[in-house]
Amino acid sequence: MAKLKLTKTELKSQQNAFKQFSRFLPTLQLKKQQLQLEMRSSSARLRANEEEQEKTRLSLNAWIALFGDEEGLELLPSLLMLKGVDKSVANIAGINVPVFEKADFEIAEYDLFKRDVWIDDALTMLKTLISQQEAHKILEEQYRLLAKELRTTTQRVNLFEKVKIPECRENMRKIRIYLGDIDTAGVVRSKIAKRKTQEAQS
Repeated sequence: MAKLKLTKTELKSQQNAFKQFSRFLPTLQLKKQQLQLEMRSSSARLRANEEEQEKTRLSLNAWIALFGDEEGLELLPSLLMLKGVDKSVANIAGINVPVFEKADFEIAEYDLFKRDVWIDDALTMLKTLISQQEAHKILEEQYRLLAKELRTTTQRVNLFEKVKIPECRENMRKIRIYLGDIDTAGVVRSKIAKRKTQEAQS
């Protein structure tokens, strides 16, 4: 750490730094509050998704229990293939996060006359469940990105609040005391010199 220079130039530099940190701190504190709110919203979205998945699973299990057979049950996963997931990007509290749009599926051809009628409905429910699972992955990514940004912002707030601003304030105090002492010493020397001059003249 560089030694503090006890000069008027350094005092000006410390004052400028103090103003800059003091100006940025409220913005960082506001961002921290926004991120904390978004984290709560993100957590709620994850819980809602998990509840939706559970409802879909129960519905799917009910269909299978009511109408299904072992052969039809084994057939379901082979009929449905996830082709991809469409995502967009949203800006939340200043950071870009992925947003789930939809899952794209491909359904294999099967003989409608040889299969139970419940398979169509079960496939629809299975598509819903897989879509929800893919949405959950993206919601988890949103949460992770928000948590990372919140950690970084909190560190900056703490740095400004607990280190930089108090450091500048203390440095300014030290420089002012030193410069004040120099001024006082100068006045004393001037008075002594004046008195000596007057004594010499008399």
